[in-house]
Amino acid sequence: METGREALNSAKDKMTITVRKIAEELSHIRAGRASVGLVDHVMVDAYEDRMPLRNIANITTPDASTILIVPYDKSSIKSIEKTLSGQELGLNPVSDGNVVRISIPPLTEERRKEILKVVNKVVEDGKVALRNIRRECNESLKKLEKNKEMGEDDLRHLSGDVDKLLDGKMKEIEDFFNKKEKEILEG
Repeated sequence: METGREALNSAKDKMTITVRKIAEELSHIRAGRASVGLVDHVMVDAYEDRMPLRNIANITTPDASTILIVPYDKSSIKSIEKTLSGQELGLNPVSDGNVVRISIPPLTEERRKEILKVVNKVVEDGKVALRNIRRECNESLKKLEKNKEMGEDDLRHLSGDVDKLLDGKMKEIEDFFNKKEKEILEG
């Protein structure tokens, strides 16, 4: 049987995972500068399997507008180039047979606004997920109180802790959003 503290700890774990996923998702959104995060997660067909690009190539950013991909095995270069061309990242990979280069063009004002809409959606979806976790936790706490497994004071105290936890995680998401927004607008 779950206790109030266990319900709170479970909610904390779920919220932490949610915030981590949002941060990761935001790192994959293009902000005008070359970033390994734009492509390292892309799944590429290699060795009769699909695997993340970071597992089959060394990915670097030699300057602010270039991503350089050096495959560990040169035979996978065509597959890398084909996969990156097919992604909806708006990138144009070019291969010389040994490496794949991606030039990151400067963002237009219109494209910046489109990217910000995507960022806003990711952040809003994350906030909704956090609120749902709070709701589930509060329902568990109310059920415990209803079943006389904890008192009203404990319910009020733990519900307050859940709200404080939510506020902290919402602030983390806002911080990620503000950082990404600044990156996009200045990039």
